[in-house]
Amino acid sequence: MKKIGFIDYFIDEWHANNYPEMIRESSLKDKFEVALAWEEITPEGKKNLDEWCREQQVGKAASIEQVVAECDCIIVLSPDNAERHEDLADLPLKSGKPVYIDKPIAPSLAAAARLFDKAQRYGTPMMSSSALRFGSALQKALDEDMKGETANYVSVRGGGVFHIYAIHQIEMLVMAMGTGAKRVMQCGPEKSPLMVIDYEDGRRGSINLLPGYPFQLSAQYGEDKSLSVDTMDDFFPRFVEAMLAFFDSGISVIPQAQTLEIAALIEAGSTALSRPDTWVTVPAID
Repeated sequence: MKKIGFIDYFIDEWHANNYPEMIRESSLKDKFEVALAWEEITPEGKKNLDEWCREQQVGKAASIEQVVAECDCIIVLSPDNAERHEDLADLPLKSGKPVYIDKPIAPSLAAAARLFDKAQRYGTPMMSSSALRFGSALQKALDEDMKGETANYVSVRGGGVFHIYAIHQIEMLVMAMGTGAKRVMQCGPEKSPLMVIDYEDGRRGSINLLPGYPFQLSAQYGEDKSLSVDTMDDFFPRFVEAMLAFFDSGISVIPQAQTLEIAALIEAGSTALSRPDTWVTVPAID
């Protein structure tokens, strides 16, 4: 069994609480086990690492160093605090062992680029993604229905606050539109941000965060074709399968350029929230 290690800002959060069971139920359950976990802090009202480890039947690590030394592959979590990813991933990315960094990879393009640069420098396989990328209905729409076609306009919707949850909508947008966004504008009301994304070739996309709204994607493509993806109910199990396959092979199926574009759009979109109805330039990927 290959040992997976968890490194988290605080361990009592939805991803860490659910990944172990999903891994135990995956098709690769006989090859992987969550062996160790470590957290940086325990916020008030959250389970501490001792309690979490007892409940999850996972070993308690005393340090990041122990996780890196004793595990074969590493998940850097902190899904609600992407600003902690650089510090938490520092030693894992120097290990040469496969590292998955939870969504979103970073709050800025520069930080995301530094993570990729460090992984490359130390020969460490790295992957980061929204779980939404792996939903079967979305993959069918993009890989089969739209195969070989150009998306002219894509609209994605879903709930949550921008800095934590916009990654899901942005990831879907980038999958459908590709890279090359030039500027963004936040023009929705405060409680339902609406981000317009402008491409140099005249194409556009939009991202709407609506409280409690399900994830959806609509696209107009080719000359006169359109589609809508309204059902996204199997993405987490399929994501776990993809993450474990990455741990097994050391090869990420996600283009690095897309992950960097997503970070650039998160950065520009965050800036645009404080400048409504104003175009904000998307940082350029070197």
